[in-house]
Amino acid sequence: MDSASVLYGAVTALYTAAVILQVIRGGLKLGLSWVFSLFLVFVGVPLCFIKLPGYSGLLLLSFGYLISHFVLARSEKLLLVGNKAVLITGLWGIVNNAGILEYIADGEILPMSIYKNCMAVNFFGAVKLSHTFLPLLRQAKGRLVNVSSMAGEVPIPGFAAYGASKAALNRFSSVMRQELSKWGVTVVTVQPGGFQTSIYGTEEQWNYRQEQILSQLCPDVKEDYSEQCIYLLHSILPKMPSGCSKDLQPVLDDIHHALMANSPRHLYTPGRGAWAIPFIYNYFPVAISDFVIKTIDPRTNQQGSRENTTLPTTSCNQHMNSSPGQNTT
Repeated sequence: MDSASVLYGAVTALYTAAVILQVIRGGLKLGLSWVFSLFLVFVGVPLCFIKLPGYSGLLLLSFGYLISHFVLARSEKLLLVGNKAVLITGLWGIVNNAGILEYIADGEILPMSIYKNCMAVNFFGAVKLSHTFLPLLRQAKGRLVNVSSMAGEVPIPGFAAYGASKAALNRFSSVMRQELSKWGVTVVTVQPGGFQTSIYGTEEQWNYRQEQILSQLCPDVKEDYSEQCIYLLHSILPKMPSGCSKDLQPVLDDIHHALMANSPRHLYTPGRGAWAIPFIYNYFPVAISDFVIKTIDPRTNQQGSRENTTLPTTSCNQHMNSSPGQNTT
């Protein structure tokens, strides 16, 4: 028996065990998702093993299992509250959703006040609220849902302050998930992609932050980064929401599932690219992940708008790459 056959059996056994566990927990509806899972086990495995006996078949089968896993999670039965009276002692759920972005610029030129504000709202606010209500959550064996961001998982250029605060929230959620499990409290992280909300701020806020950045930079740094390039950031910010989804329903659906499902997942990734980009970052070579991440850098995506301005034709990236003290390859 070759290694591919062994892996076929191991992957199938793990998937079958996951399906059986869902049935035992009572969290799986009989329907299309159930039929699809049976099809994979009893038809998909023999078909892939016969037609694609090597690793290509195993990869295809694993991809089918992965899709089925998310389908099964979506089809879980929710807690029955409908027309029934449910007695809960304490507090059932908390959703920490507060968040601010402040400004998007290179981490070196962002003022410390922006780092402090992001940490105060995005991280310390969630920690404080959790500490306040956790005694009630423990009484109810309830749910703590922290809304983070893909920027907390993936290092997106320009999001140093915001991303650091969301990364701290991710780690806090993971630790609390393990620590509170003994009390029956479920901790969930919702990590959305880009959605159109008011987090980008107003033009008045951008003007204030822009002047704050320029006023606190020392002359050498201001020369390296170019004052014109810093002013260009103002023209990029209003266009950022255009690349984000207007429909917030996927986020609301996942929060609802996290609060009401019998067996919620520990991580939800609603939105375009919210699952794929972190997967590439975590499992692909650095050169590939960096290339993919650069495609979602809002400043890179607005390169065309830079060239259409009345500023010097040399792009900001070219200017910074040629600055003194910069290492070039």
